Amino acid sequence: MYHEIVLPGKTKSSFLVNGITEYLERLQHYAKVTVKTIKTGAMQGSDEVIKQKEAALLLARLVPGTTLVALDAKGVQYTSTEFSRLINRWESMGVRHVSFVIGGPLGLDEGLLKRADHRISLSKMTFTHDMVRLFLLEQLYRAYTIKAGEKYHK
Repeated sequence: MYHEIVLPGKTKSSFLVNGITEYLERLQHYAKVTVKTIKTGAMQGSDEVIKQKEAALLLARLVPGTTLVALDAKGVQYTSTEFSRLINRWESMGVRHVSFVIGGPLGLDEGLLKRADHRISLSKMTFTHDMVRLFLLEQLYRAYTIKAGEKYHK
């Protein structure tokens, strides 16, 4: 299965970049995972207008036919084991491509959220959008180690 994480802007903190690189390397043993950063430039307008513009840029970068997963504070929360089962279910259903979309500091546009096949929340707590990138990759890695019966997840 191919996973891509699509998000606006580059990760700014070097410690997060290092963690993202680490988990991308670890994930190579289980699945193909890439991170696509979208250049958004300086956007003008209200928060809603900015989110709409950002959503259009994010959606334009998705592979046609992908399973779209939006990371959203109001999404479904899974345990790590449940998330692993979800990925396993996708694989057994023949899903070949999954795109995880992370919004910018304002979150995701409602139109994009409605278009999503799944909405996932990583926690009831609030994290920076940069941190969510690392946390999602760690959870993907954890899901695959659970699936493989490895010790990492304990």
